[in-house]
Amino acid sequence: MFEILRKSLTIGIVTTDYPPTAGELASYARGRPEIDFKNWTDARPAVAACPTGALSFADEGYTRTATLDLGKCTFCGLCAESDPAISMTPQCELAARHPEELRTTVCYRVKEDGSHEGLLKAATGAATAASNREAIGQQLKAQIDRIFGRSLHIRQVDAGSCNGCEVEIQGLNSPVYDVERFGLHFVASPRHADLLLVTGPVTRNMELALRKTYAATPTPRLVVAVGACGCSGGVFGVNYASLGGVDRIIPVDVYIPGCPPNPYALLHGIFMAINRS
Repeated sequence: MFEILRKSLTIGIVTTDYPPTAGELASYARGRPEIDFKNWTDARPAVAACPTGALSFADEGYTRTATLDLGKCTFCGLCAESDPAISMTPQCELAARHPEELRTTVCYRVKEDGSHEGLLKAATGAATAASNREAIGQQLKAQIDRIFGRSLHIRQVDAGSCNGCEVEIQGLNSPVYDVERFGLHFVASPRHADLLLVTGPVTRNMELALRKTYAATPTPRLVVAVGACGCSGGVFGVNYASLGGVDRIIPVDVYIPGCPPNPYALLHGIFMAINRS
């Protein structure tokens, strides 16, 4: 007992100061892929390397429309390995209120050999900058008080995940992230919850359970889809066992991309849900 107290006093405070300051990520942390659209000479190698279809293109005559969908992206880095115009960044604050906000689209003129001749339309869609952390931090407590009283209660729902997202969610309750300092608490029953944090592609065996959980959650209620699987179905998509993303079954307020999203990304998405207009 005394040894534990001694170690605690020696270590001191370990809780991150996020969101007023940026999250401290490891140098090897992977987040959003960054494409140098101006110097992207051919989309085909990266599209062929992408295991989830997050990168895709469609040709019409001599015009190519290329799309990066962060809702499907697992940040695996295979696209960056196959194309020098693509690099992996540590940017993880990527939550969005609508799936289309996670998609970046760009158009090129195409040569006879299929490579890009020139940029026809600059990139549009997904925002490249994270939301203002300081503003979110200042508004968070007021929003919780206004919408839900003194605190917000979260029920996590595993609709068919590999448990990678659960590992990151569990980290929210650690001393490093200490989600309870924001008045956010995890609860065991949806009847006590204000927000559902849903992971995994929705398996056909979990469809009814998810619908019942949503129905049991009192209004006003929020739903946050977590990870590439929750956003779009991820590598599983729609098949004999999977129904795809969470929004195919219940309404979703915020999408948090990643595979899995780290605790900073989770906090950013939860804050966005609370600050919804």
